[in-house]
Amino acid sequence: MSTQMMIYLFVGATFALYIGIAIWSRAGSTKDYYVAGGGVHPIANGMATGADWMSAASFISMAGIISFIGRDGAVYLMGWTGGYVLLAMCLAPYLRKFGKFTVPDFVGDRYYSQLARVVAVICVIFISFTYVAGQMRGVGIVFSRYLELDITSGVIVGMAIVFFYAVLGGMKGITYTQVAQYCVMIFAFMVPAIYISMMITGNPIPQLGFGSEVLGTGQSVLEKLDGLSAELGFNQYTDGTKSTVDMFFITMALMVGTAGLPHVIVRFFTTPTVRDARKSAGYALLFIAILYTTAPAVASFARINLLDTVSEAEYKELPQWFSNWENSGLIAWMDKNGDGKIQYTAGKAMEGKPQFSETRGEDGQRMLTNTPTAGENELYVDRDIMVLANPEIAQLPGWVVALIAAGGLAAALSTAAGLLLVISTSVSHDLLKKNLMPNISDKQELLAARLAAAVAIVIAGLFGIYPPGFVAQVVAFAFGLAAASFFPAILMGIFYKRMNREGAVTGMITGLAFTFGYIVYFKFINPGDNNPENWLFGISPEGIGTLGMLLNLSVSMVVCHLTAPPPKHIQDLVENIRIPSGAGAPVEEGIGAQRAAH
Repeated sequence: MSTQMMIYLFVGATFALYIGIAIWSRAGSTKDYYVAGGGVHPIANGMATGADWMSAASFISMAGIISFIGRDGAVYLMGWTGGYVLLAMCLAPYLRKFGKFTVPDFVGDRYYSQLARVVAVICVIFISFTYVAGQMRGVGIVFSRYLELDITSGVIVGMAIVFFYAVLGGMKGITYTQVAQYCVMIFAFMVPAIYISMMITGNPIPQLGFGSEVLGTGQSVLEKLDGLSAELGFNQYTDGTKSTVDMFFITMALMVGTAGLPHVIVRFFTTPTVRDARKSAGYALLFIAILYTTAPAVASFARINLLDTVSEAEYKELPQWFSNWENSGLIAWMDKNGDGKIQYTAGKAMEGKPQFSETRGEDGQRMLTNTPTAGENELYVDRDIMVLANPEIAQLPGWVVALIAAGGLAAALSTAAGLLLVISTSVSHDLLKKNLMPNISDKQELLAARLAAAVAIVIAGLFGIYPPGFVAQVVAFAFGLAAASFFPAILMGIFYKRMNREGAVTGMITGLAFTFGYIVYFKFINPGDNNPENWLFGISPEGIGTLGMLLNLSVSMVVCHLTAPPPKHIQDLVENIRIPSGAGAPVEEGIGAQRAAH
């Protein structure tokens, strides 16, 4: 059986599995749709959380960005991992004990304000749409290469699949679909990693292979990479170009942004008890660690394979994988000196992304219409392809290539579904049921949630077709927005009784507006100014969420002390959700009970 047929078989089988699970577990009530009925087992919830968490950015792009920029790419690894620990240990159990469906639900009730609820809904929509753009882009990349569709068509097919199981099954369908997607994803990531670790270092454990010697060289993996990079004019792999300040701010933005991501937080509302929420957080951390401890090794192995394969190689003698990825528009060669060989050095090969003509060159390469840039580099490589192309570069069997295609789609689709559900529940539950139309029935609310999900999927698809950057970068912006808006409101809502609605609302608006404006200015309005000399305090747009968070905290603290404290029943409620006794059950409808007592 050909590799292409195996790809169709693997991807088709996984799609059939996801759709079958969605039909089996379709939601029949708003509780099923929002929190899967609140009865998911901790292990299943841990796997679903892992799939929700390990998005296209983790599966496709994180190793790719580390592969290209070395040490600087470690901010994604440290920030995302540290952030999950912060969320799991410090926030999730308390939010679960509060007993609500969504983050805006918590914000609206904790700060006894419909305005706070509406601001939280706006924050959810901003964050989720920014994040989902990266996921849909990942779907398009996988489809464009493996199913021989262009990126636009790939995004549309991905939208159709997500539409089916997100709209039909809600959180219940998504949860059990994500359990299957986690299994597909982790198997797809680890099998090639083990194969390639054995080929390069002789060690079958990638995490140990990363610290081993490259076979036949007497050099460690990192020494080999440093030497190859220096020879070709790149910075050494273990060196970085970002300042220490910017590294800190990006890592912190990713970390606290994680703790404010609504689609991850909502996963802890699906367990039966607070104790189960804590258990599922531990299981999720274990499941996530399998991929995250492997990613640096995958990044290094992919970089070695790429440099060894293409540098100074004759185009007409390259393996078939190069032509395959060239046809997808994600790798391109521009023969600047006419010698038929690929010069891969530091710097851009051409202006912008590849624009192919209908003709081919004398060596069979896709001809480009782009203007070549000054310098010797002749190769364009989209960094998002490194994990996906790695098995082909290493010449692994066809079934491994098919597996990585199914895994990449599972990663992107699982997180996209979770994000779209968060958007739909925020609109139907927080905006309509709790604000504009409080008298709608459960059936009407469920219909509104499904319609909102359908609209959100269409908008998300447009973001995937016209993305504002590569996958990991787009996702980093979402984390920055979450850090600047939600995290302080959630943190103060749990641990500071004196925080009132005026402080929380003012802080969220200030943090979100500042961070969003900074990112939009440097990335869209005036991208020519996007360099360290023009950044505020030398902080890049990827790290500005940390400053937005500090601004949010400062403004909210000042405003809350200039205005009246929260009512006593709210302060008592905050005390109650932090008390360990009775931790086995959430504070269901806690605010109503507290108000009745007062």
